Amino acid sequence: MALDERLLEILACPEDKGPLLYFDDEQTLYNPRLKRRYRINDGIPVLLVEESETVSDAEHERLTEKAASEGIHPTFTEGS
Repeated sequence: MALDERLLEILACPEDKGPLLYFDDEQTLYNPRLKRRYRINDGIPVLLVEESETVSDAEHERLTEKAASEGIHPTFTEGS
């Protein structure tokens, strides 16, 4: 289940308040600045720092490359 575009425009990392990358096929939101991944359960983002996952350097590289190759953009532009 894909997240609503309007919801994506306001989703931010609960720790650094910055934008996230949304991977619909993996049902996750990812913060590349903190290397932190948040899961999505039944269409509901679980944006709790204590339930997030810190990813390895290899996984960070995979996710950032995937975002670049698939045209996945941050949920919002910082400063807007």
